Amino acid sequence: MSADDIIDLYERHAGAYDRDRARTLQERRWLDEFLRLAPPGGTILDLGCGMGEPMARYVLEQGLPLCGVDSSPTLIGMCRARFPGSEWLVGDMRTLELGRRFAGVLAWDSFFHLTMDHQRGMFRRFADHAQPGAPLLFTTGPREGEAMGSYCGEALYHASLEPSEYQGLLTAHGFRVRAHVADDPDCGGHTVWLATFDGGTAGRSEAHGAGGRFTTT
Repeated sequence: MSADDIIDLYERHAGAYDRDRARTLQERRWLDEFLRLAPPGGTILDLGCGMGEPMARYVLEQGLPLCGVDSSPTLIGMCRARFPGSEWLVGDMRTLELGRRFAGVLAWDSFFHLTMDHQRGMFRRFADHAQPGAPLLFTTGPREGEAMGSYCGEALYHASLEPSEYQGLLTAHGFRVRAHVADDPDCGGHTVWLATFDGGTAGRSEAHGAGGRFTTT
């Protein structure tokens, strides 16, 4: 199985994913910091939004407009039915060209399904869709490598670069790292990156974390 098969897997099992996805929002601490950093009055871009729960729902409940993008037409259909006042698009983040900039960009538990090369290419797309000051929040693996999980009895592809490469890619594309925690024990073991876009000026890393430390600037 490769990253290209992920689109079909989530489409085939959209109903099961909707049933199985936890709604407890263990990600709230990260989302709150992400939203705190977002410039006021703008729209949040959610890449790999799934069926819009719980992440997009939480953003909308805070009163922020949101544009959700997912490769699964069925999952996007669920979003449109549940949140009809928001913008939901069927699309592949790897080829994203919306021609707009957003007040924040989310790629939670979606970015890490891409191959290493596709992940490298995403940082230009992140920058192309972020307005100055916009936060970027995404999850990766803790170290370089490929891994196969499983869902509904099928292989589920994941990949990650080395943390130092992510840091270099963020800096090269005008992002400044605000916080990074590997295997965050307070967030289900997720490895999380939070950065802000400095409008095209290369930034420098401000904060790092491991073992549950969470520091922002």
